[in-house]
Amino acid sequence: MSNEVYGYDGFQELSKMLEECIDKVENVVDVLEIGAKEFVNALLKLTKPMSQIRKSGYTHLIRTFSYRKKEKEIEVGWGKYYGPMLENGTKNINAQPHVFPLWEKNKEKYYKTMIAKLGLT
Repeated sequence: MSNEVYGYDGFQELSKMLEECIDKVENVVDVLEIGAKEFVNALLKLTKPMSQIRKSGYTHLIRTFSYRKKEKEIEVGWGKYYGPMLENGTKNINAQPHVFPLWEKNKEKYYKTMIAKLGLT
């Protein structure tokens, strides 16, 4: 029986590739932030249905989309408390999703943007 280790060179190459990727990204949150910015910009371009509210100082729900950076994550959401209720529905209101369908439609574009930032393309 031989003492040769088959495929060892492949593991060294993989290790080297992973080290290069890690060196390119000091903070993964920065890469996520790029994807979040692009997603929020797309959300802000959504059609704004006519609102029943005519109060002075009122801001339409669509105009309140933003993201916030936490320690190890990025959150994208609404600036109004009722955004999730409108997206998911309640026992009294049918769901009117707008965030999830837009994400599903364009997620590959956001992924490509983040991968390009990593320099992996």
